[in-house]
Order: sequence, then structure tokens, then C-alpha cells
Amino acid sequence: MDREELSGWALANGWQVMGGHPSLARPAAPKEAIVRLVMKATVVALEIKKPSGKWDKVASAPYAGIQPDPEGGPPSGLGMESLPGLSMLMRDNKDRQVFAGPATPG
Repeated sequence: MDREELSGWALANGWQVMGGHPSLARPAAPKEAIVRLVMKATVVALEIKKPSGKWDKVASAPYAGIQPDPEGGPPSGLGMESLPGLSMLMRDNKDRQVFAGPATPG
């Protein structure tokens, strides 16, 4: 996967751009990112925010080492499948976006 493919997958699966990075927010505080993908020129890092507020890199991989899931799930090669609760957090974020609806006045 390249940067655009990974970013597209993330945004289609509940991630939103916060602070310039595709991020997931805590359901109780949707304006505060707790998981993010830091995309650099050749590598992407998966980071989780510690209670102290410091970002902790839990995985990093070159784009060439990340493979899309044929069923649309988390891509392999970045260690997302090994993080407990990540799929539930993604689902909560996606549901919040869907049920919030468009922000246009009606």
C-alpha cells in the first residue's frame, strides 16, 4: 500500500484527520485523538497516546511492507491486528461519523 491507499482506507473506516494525521478518538472525548497514523515519506508509524499525554510508537513499517486486507479489514504489516480494542474503537468512530450526519443546515 502507498500513502494515499492507506490514508483512504483509514478515512473510510472511521479514522479522521486530527493534527494532520489520520486518527481515532476516544468515544467520550471525540475531539481528542488517542490513536494515530504518522505517515512519513517512506514509513508509517502507529502511535497510541499514553495517559500522560505522550505519544508512544507501537509499530512502524515501510509502505511496501503493508498489505491491504482483501475483505476491507485492517491492513497487515503494521501490527493493527494485534492491538486489542482497535477494531471496536474504529467501529465506534465510524458509527459516530455516520450518525452525526452531514453538518449542513437543513
